Amino acid sequence: MTVYFNGTFMDKADVSISPDDRGFLFGDGVYEVVRAEDGALFRLDAHRRRLARSLDAIQLHNADTDALWDAVHKLLSRTGLDEGPAKVYLQITRGAATPRQHAFPDPPVEPTVYARATAHEPPLDKWANGVKVILRPDQRWARCDIKSLNYLPNVLANQAAQEAGAYEALLVRDGFVTEGSHSSVAAVFDGTVALHPLTHHTLPSITRQVTLELCDERDVPVEEFPVAAEDLPNADELFLMGTTTGVMPIVRVDDWTVGDGTPGPVTQELLAAFRALEPT
Repeated sequence: MTVYFNGTFMDKADVSISPDDRGFLFGDGVYEVVRAEDGALFRLDAHRRRLARSLDAIQLHNADTDALWDAVHKLLSRTGLDEGPAKVYLQITRGAATPRQHAFPDPPVEPTVYARATAHEPPLDKWANGVKVILRPDQRWARCDIKSLNYLPNVLANQAAQEAGAYEALLVRDGFVTEGSHSSVAAVFDGTVALHPLTHHTLPSITRQVTLELCDERDVPVEEFPVAAEDLPNADELFLMGTTTGVMPIVRVDDWTVGDGTPGPVTQELLAAFRALEPT
């Protein structure tokens, strides 16, 4: 499998990351996941801006992101993924530095840059039938708006979902649903889409923004406010949003059923509109 690593295309088996890398030692880095269709990256400009924002937030200023994004396009071609659906994972860490210390290396070291592309099968059955989720405490740090490598609370929450036979875990902070362990979430009350506002406790999801644009185009009302976990059973519909998730109907939460247990009309309309979008 061909990947991109520190400026070079190579076989994944030949990649060697230093044990002194700060991504390995501290989670000191950021990442992005981008969906592609026939070699075209979906909402590329938005992903570029979010990556730049994440890098700026952690004060990592010496990464050549232009070269990285150029390499991503070439990687799709080199891996034979320039036809059909694919997804690209890319990651930048602050690099390898000694001695091990919490403060940034001074002078800065070369960042570690990695990207891989894999085939992506759209979750057609889940879109058609909906998924189950569970509620878990939001135990993440206070800068969830940065797409950083610090994902252990997300991992633990999603593992709990897997053990419960669920697709995702919805995270609850101070009684309010913030988002999922790897997706955004919205509720529908009387035809209005309700979701948590963007704060330091929520990731500025590209798919969330696209979905809100689709709502605006279709005159679907939207209100951004913290939705209380105790109010979820009163929702007519619930759905997830994410790069590989798309617009995903939720039909069950823990031990109770959402609505009539089938994907609702607002969710279905937004999903159909999302699937019809051209990569840009």
